[in-house]
Amino acid sequence: MGNAVEKRELNYAVQGDVALKAHLYSPKGAGKFPMVIAVHGGGWRLANLDNYRHLGPWLAERGYAVLAVTHRLATPERKAYPEAMQDVRAAVQFAKASATELGVDPERIALMGDSSGAHLASLVALAGEHPLFRDGNRGERRAQVSTQVKAVIPVYGVYDLAAQWRHDQLSRPRDHIVERFLGASLLDDRRIYFEASPLSYVSAKNNAAAFLVTWGTADDIVDHRTQAEAFLEALKQAGHYVRSVVVPGAPHFWIGEPIDEPGSPSGFFAPRLLRFLQARV
Repeated sequence: MGNAVEKRELNYAVQGDVALKAHLYSPKGAGKFPMVIAVHGGGWRLANLDNYRHLGPWLAERGYAVLAVTHRLATPERKAYPEAMQDVRAAVQFAKASATELGVDPERIALMGDSSGAHLASLVALAGEHPLFRDGNRGERRAQVSTQVKAVIPVYGVYDLAAQWRHDQLSRPRDHIVERFLGASLLDDRRIYFEASPLSYVSAKNNAAAFLVTWGTADDIVDHRTQAEAFLEALKQAGHYVRSVVVPGAPHFWIGEPIDEPGSPSGFFAPRLLRFLQARV
């Protein structure tokens, strides 16, 4: 891994009797490194913990620690909201509370995620301290640690769950991923779709986090017009520092591809991500 060190299967929290795992990619040597907490995608139901096996070491070799985390997952019998969001909150609290042991700077932490992970990362960044979610980790030893972060990098994410539900009606009518995540249909409980959407918490009163919103132009799983572009516009209106990376011809699910592969969307994205981190984290 060159100038990077990997530690696999770290336990970062126990939530609801579930031991939550993470892979840590760190720069070699002692330091107080900035950190990116990366949340995998997979429709809130697949544990793609190796999604950052290429990008994690690549960033670590350039001075950024990467903590790739998983969370409690939805199943046909069990929803995962707000549990998954609380797990990502716990990951931020773990990183800050364990900063000395991890060799990171607790004041220089970014959240990143792809697809459903982008949803969770954005929701924690915008609403992690909202009363609706703040008490979800009450009683844990790190419960008082703030979940505020400096920057967010959501990649082909879902930010408006009602819009994604409508999209799923057309593209996957027998497999409603949002409905399974929330445990309710939009037809039965519209409020929960609003409460679980990062878009609902974009506010000029809470605009300190910088955003790098990323999507591909050939994504048929998440509609970038109703999701990424609408989210980007709202962030700009609220006064966030926000930039975008539009990957021409890129589909969904490419964050785990090798960076040095010719024509790889990850290869297009990685240097732009690095410039953003160097400027804002």
